[in-house]
Amino acid sequence: MNKTEMAQKLARKADLTQAVGSEVIDLIFDSDPGKGIIAVELDAGDKVTISGFGTFSTKSRSARKGRNPATGQEIAIPARKYVHFAPAKGLKDRIAQ
Repeated sequence: MNKTEMAQKLARKADLTQAVGSEVIDLIFDSDPGKGIIAVELDAGDKVTISGFGTFSTKSRSARKGRNPATGQEIAIPARKYVHFAPAKGLKDRIAQ
């Protein structure tokens, strides 16, 4: 499912126009700086928990050494933060059925 299809389904279920459905999806999921409710909360270091669905959070990887697979040369991999999603039990159980 892509964003357009999700907006169509949201519009049908919530009795909205597709344009409003698309705008709601953008307000929640947009990843542009300063936009998107989830991304803004993650930028601030907060978790976003959606009961019955899951939790979005950030985690950190420390700097480490790796190898370039093409040359075998050792390289430094910098520390970084990344987004982590942990599905809720309800979602895991539904998918497992």
